[in-house]
Amino acid sequence: MQPLNRTTAGVGPAPPEAILQFGGGNFLRAYAEWIVAAYNRQAESPLGVLVANNSDRKIYRDWQAQDGLFHLLTRGLRDGEVVDEVELITNVSRVITLDREWDAFLASAEQPEIRYVISNTTEAGLRFVSGDGLNGEAPEEFPARLAAWLHRRFRHFGGAAERGCLVFPFELVESNGDLLRELVLRNAGEWGLGAEFTNWISTFCVFCNTLVDRIVPGIGDAERAEVMERIGYDDAVATQAEPYHLLAIEAPEAVRAELPLDRLGLNIRYVDDLHPYRRSKVAILNGAHTAMVPVGYLSGKETVGETLEDAVTGGFVRDLIYQEIIPVLDLPEVDLEEYVRAVLDRFRNPFIQHRLLSISLNSVTKFRTRILPTLLDYLDQRGSAPPRILLAWAALLHFYRGKRGGEEIPLRDDPWALVYLEEAWASVSADATGMHELSRRVLAWEQAWGSDLSGRPELVLALADALLAIEQGGMVAAVSRVAS
Repeated sequence: MQPLNRTTAGVGPAPPEAILQFGGGNFLRAYAEWIVAAYNRQAESPLGVLVANNSDRKIYRDWQAQDGLFHLLTRGLRDGEVVDEVELITNVSRVITLDREWDAFLASAEQPEIRYVISNTTEAGLRFVSGDGLNGEAPEEFPARLAAWLHRRFRHFGGAAERGCLVFPFELVESNGDLLRELVLRNAGEWGLGAEFTNWISTFCVFCNTLVDRIVPGIGDAERAEVMERIGYDDAVATQAEPYHLLAIEAPEAVRAELPLDRLGLNIRYVDDLHPYRRSKVAILNGAHTAMVPVGYLSGKETVGETLEDAVTGGFVRDLIYQEIIPVLDLPEVDLEEYVRAVLDRFRNPFIQHRLLSISLNSVTKFRTRILPTLLDYLDQRGSAPPRILLAWAALLHFYRGKRGGEEIPLRDDPWALVYLEEAWASVSADATGMHELSRRVLAWEQAWGSDLSGRPELVLALADALLAIEQGGMVAAVSRVAS
């Protein structure tokens, strides 16, 4: 298998570096680099990417040895049709490591062509640590590293307005742009970098709030040899993504005019308010995902795909979305029907085996943030509890009992959640009285739900009824009972 580089691939150099990208994992390769490649195919002035990674991992050294090249496989369903495509991404010019190449990283701040900053450092990456200072080495936290880079740029160009940057954080944090700007300014304040610098940041650097969405499973070890044979190169950095993608950006008109990403024919849009897009994603995609885990698993399913393809559990998921989630979402900005079709395609993707147990982590908190708001909205609007969401809640409680038949369920959650539910199950009998007591006790669990819900008798009765249905007839029978 021949090595991959610009000579063996027969491609020219990357465009001039215009983007500084923090992070080079699977997501950014299959999302940010892919979007930049689409932009470059239409742009008069294509954009090159400088990738800055935190750690000196072998994969990043291999990527640099490949001259920044890598292949992206896009595989899944689009409008019910199978998509299986391969693309060579050519817009990355350099891959550097911040711990080892800090001076080279700072020197890049003096490149006048760099205008844009992209990041995906995980949710934990957006934080401030006092004492994370400028001492000749890389600070520990990403916002501090960005602050150091921007300060070098500010000094080199004398605070020139045209050398400000547009910053697009892709971390899955609400108001991520606002938060990152606040953290950069906080580091600048602690370091005593002066009012002129902070004014330059506030006036000439734009931090955009974003919402990103794409599943990027990468390429597993078992399929790597087959993929390499297909592309014809030994590509250490090749990755894989689903066809679906969304990038929503809150940005002023000047940013929209300068970087018309919404004209690429992709699912990218500039918006005045991200809330409708975040709410629809959390309620429909994340909510259905979380609801199907205990229902599917206790019905004998192992993966998301199996759950959707089965007539009973698949019908449950579709009815839950169409009859209980969509009716309470007042989001005229979003085409909910189109979004649901895309979500169901994503769930049924034959190239991604999403194991239910692997996405069951911290399901108690996920239920609170992803499903409970919809349940309460439905209850308030309709005056009755949504039967499928209630059944999913009951299934979650049975899941945390830790048994599927004679098989142990490997539960993964915070100790406080596991202990509470273990004690709750141990204290009740497996009859109607016991399920009513379990329902009341669980609904009173303020630490889990944020408030005591046991004062809503219709909710106590409905959850107790769903718990008893599973206890007496099993999960499949309980699902069939709420079928349309």
